[in-house]
Amino acid sequence: LQRTWAEICCLGWSCIQLFWAKVVMRKWLNMGSYESDYSADPDDDDDDSESGSDNEEWGRQSRFANNRRDEDEAPSESKEFLPKLRRQKSSTFRSQYINKKELRVCVGTWNVGGKLPPDDLDIDDWLGISEPADIYVLGLQEIVPLNPGNIFGAEDTRPVPKWENIIRDTLNRVRPEIPKIKSFSDPPSPSKFKPSDDVPDIEEELLLESDSDVGEEVHPLDEENNICDGGSNGIFMDESMNTSLSASDAAYIANSDLPVKTDLQRQFSFPKMFDRQQGLPENMDTRSSYVRIVSKQMVGIFITIWVRRSLRKHIQNLKVSTVGVGVMGYIGNKGSISVSMSIHQTLFCFICSHLTSGEKEGDEHKRNADVHEILRRTHFHSLSYIGLPKGILDHERIIWLGDLNYRINLSNVETKALISRKQWATLVEKDQLMRELKNGVFGGWSEGMLNFPPTYKYEVNSDKYYGEDPRAGKRSPAWCDRILSYGKGMRLLSYRRAELKLSDHRPVTATYMVEVEAYCPRKLQRALTFTDAEIENEQVIPNLSNWNFAA
Repeated sequence: LQRTWAEICCLGWSCIQLFWAKVVMRKWLNMGSYESDYSADPDDDDDDSESGSDNEEWGRQSRFANNRRDEDEAPSESKEFLPKLRRQKSSTFRSQYINKKELRVCVGTWNVGGKLPPDDLDIDDWLGISEPADIYVLGLQEIVPLNPGNIFGAEDTRPVPKWENIIRDTLNRVRPEIPKIKSFSDPPSPSKFKPSDDVPDIEEELLLESDSDVGEEVHPLDEENNICDGGSNGIFMDESMNTSLSASDAAYIANSDLPVKTDLQRQFSFPKMFDRQQGLPENMDTRSSYVRIVSKQMVGIFITIWVRRSLRKHIQNLKVSTVGVGVMGYIGNKGSISVSMSIHQTLFCFICSHLTSGEKEGDEHKRNADVHEILRRTHFHSLSYIGLPKGILDHERIIWLGDLNYRINLSNVETKALISRKQWATLVEKDQLMRELKNGVFGGWSEGMLNFPPTYKYEVNSDKYYGEDPRAGKRSPAWCDRILSYGKGMRLLSYRRAELKLSDHRPVTATYMVEVEAYCPRKLQRALTFTDAEIENEQVIPNLSNWNFAA
């Protein structure tokens, strides 16, 4: 039987309705595809033919297995045989092959009020490109207008490319600096089994500066310890450290799949690396200094993270989790996007959120409830028993950014009077978030000093706060846009706002120097290799009896 055009149209409309209903239902239930549900720049353009060297693989062979299976997929009986990748009793041994470095991280948040940016929008000051960072974490709120169509309908992703193009163009203006090659004079005399120290060290310097990012700045905490050689006495293991391996240390190395053998085979590949390095200047002008490793949108909340090109290979286990706390407690007009990753051997989490608005008395309790829900419901589908985090607080370095919407408990008149006199300390005493920090809502979190005017609410394209015009409504100014940190190893360098007038908010920027742990192949090689001189002097043999391999 032939169907009429009316029947075909009705059938097609039914299919569209079913598809639309499915999209809306998934959005209402905050359903996603876990770690794969984000976008990033392709990585094939920054992996050249030599990038698979064993030295670079050290960054990938982290203490965390890059396994995407859910926890329940691993056989329970095998868990006891997995290496304990947490430090525990091996902390002394780990110090012999771990370097501590510092990376500069720029974090920015901005509620853009659903406004599309002009193509010539200048965000140089917001990103602080006069002092380039290694990592940029940028969060936007209300990237689309929060109308019923955007809240309950399909995701409107059209503004995302515009913002990403502006960010990319801005970061592309950051040019690499001329590298400073260290000079290693008076190298130690190599022993029978020990390769020359100076050549591999220069090779590692060039490896760090490869991938067209010659100007990558990695700031060592200790210049002497940052050099993998560890001294010039010709002994593999630093005498200030424990030279014997305990049973737990031996088991740790035996089970951790560290590429020691391949590293030994690679020792004299320096001439090949030198030839590769000579070709870098030609590539430098054709490839961007920064790459986008993640972008994720949930209704109006958007987070995007950019890193120096040469740092990308050291970032692993990237996962994303979204939590909606808006309409009905689950819709994503309010909520958070959290990104989990390991940078070298250190776990990071970045949370971009937009909390419940309102300046009535008691509205801060709704925001507190949002925070508790985000902490409770954020879940990264990873293998926790091998050291990967499951929730936000399982990470070592955490940064929370966004429009947190906390207000100032003063009248509109009192608030504006204090602003006109720049009495920030008095205003801070009445700030809701500061009070909640003291009361434990953000227990253990810290924030920089608020020594700039409140960032909300302004008239668009104006320096005037909303309500100064008698024809407009009244809204008390507040520090709604905030950046908090949690964990050790983070040093705040600056906390400021930028004067961009696109929306009724002003953007905020926090810059940190963060400490990360990175493997040093040379140190581990020394920790696992014994010279004939050491064996003859019986420095090693007595310790071998303490290794209980049967255990």
